Amino acid sequence: MSKAVYEWRRIPNGPRLAVATVADSECAALSIHIPAGSRDEDGLPAGLAHFVEHMVFKGTDRRSARDLSLDIENAGGQINACTSEDQTVYEGRGEAELLPLLADVLSDMVWHATFPESEIQLEREVIGEEITMYRESPADHIGDLISKAVWDAHPLGNPISGSLESITAIDRTHLLKFRERHHFRNDLVISAAGPFTLDEVMHVLTAHLPGGFRDGRACLPFDRTQDAPNHLTETRETDQLQLSLAWHTPGRHAEARHALRLLSLMLGETASSRLFLELREERGLCYQISSDVTLFHETGAFEINAGLDPESREEALACIHREIKDLLTNGPRPGELERAKRLAIAQSKLAFESTAAHAAWAGEGVLDFGRIPPHAEWRDRMLAVTGAEVQSIARGIFQNQQPAIAEIGPL
Repeated sequence: MSKAVYEWRRIPNGPRLAVATVADSECAALSIHIPAGSRDEDGLPAGLAHFVEHMVFKGTDRRSARDLSLDIENAGGQINACTSEDQTVYEGRGEAELLPLLADVLSDMVWHATFPESEIQLEREVIGEEITMYRESPADHIGDLISKAVWDAHPLGNPISGSLESITAIDRTHLLKFRERHHFRNDLVISAAGPFTLDEVMHVLTAHLPGGFRDGRACLPFDRTQDAPNHLTETRETDQLQLSLAWHTPGRHAEARHALRLLSLMLGETASSRLFLELREERGLCYQISSDVTLFHETGAFEINAGLDPESREEALACIHREIKDLLTNGPRPGELERAKRLAIAQSKLAFESTAAHAAWAGEGVLDFGRIPPHAEWRDRMLAVTGAEVQSIARGIFQNQQPAIAEIGPL
């Protein structure tokens, strides 16, 4: 794993800057983490945050949409962006000497995009095609459906891209107001990684920062009030059933988050996990079976997803519940927890061979926790998790609630 020295500071009258100094790296990564995503669309058309992300690539006062791409790619770099439920990230990568250009182009996009009216309609059509593409793929669309089932009417339950109907309601005023509200927040984080120090990155960035930042606005918290979990189904011309189950979990600040991650690894994330071995290898009920954990500030979700023959539905559900019950009753099997720990740590080490991963760790650490957790601290916390802790968080999730369910199957 590439060694990095992490530092961060608050820029005077501005946001926070986090830097991973990777002395032997030949590459640079720069990211701007906006602490707003689809969950910040309460009372607004769904898909607005994602639409803003698309529109910043459509030109500024200084650059056309074509120039934004060519200025970076002619120098061998890349720029990209993504929107999630609780943040939007704009990122650039390239050789180390490209850091000044990455800073120039990314800051121009994020803070000076002009949102041309003609481009808004064109991008609406592009996003509409994106929505249609995912909706027509049951394996992708099941993610939106289970989000609606588990988060109900809260904005967390809306598709990040919105719907064909909601994006029609988005106009230039919506886009500009959302950008003004969230892109100039003083709680956003700029992160960088490469062979440079915090002071060197600060020097490069200073000329590109906008004139002022303002306090961020809190998003609508999630309050789990529904009496019974939702069960949502869709039918279409297909031979396979996409099945998803989700349970509410504590958020990313909970002490149990490390045990929760290991629980997911043991239950369904890998080829040695219980659900993969039982449903696919032993019984041949499905080709794909997985589990995952999504954590937000105050809440989270544990999901299990499978694609299978509709006639295998009841047997698959019985197997899933049987494995969960065994974990609740008996805890991890001999060697199971140790294998999950080794996998988690190895996955982390492999990821951090990338300079971009160091920038992401630094930026998201400051954004989510107000500090950059050392890798050694994270590994020590993982290694310290006991079987009793895994069993305890499993009981807290699976014993106290029925799952939300989403299904996409044949007519």
